[in-house]
Amino acid sequence: MNGLRVYVNRKVTGVGDSDLVFYSRRSLGPYYRWSYEDRLEQWRVARMHSCDFSSKELCTSKWRTVPSLLQVRLKVHYDE
Repeated sequence: MNGLRVYVNRKVTGVGDSDLVFYSRRSLGPYYRWSYEDRLEQWRVARMHSCDFSSKELCTSKWRTVPSLLQVRLKVHYDE
């Protein structure tokens, strides 16, 4: 997963997994938004368009703060 970066929105803070939203980007590729879906008990992903948000709102997240289930999903997503 060379060049993978994970971000959080500095304006939004959550308490549990259901409130957390992460963003990812590999090298110069597109941004993806990851949110936890309680009903499905899984992380959902959506590709972001540059007009939907400002990258200035994002700050880098440390890998250890990313929930373990999301880490697995990120590995699968970027290995494909």
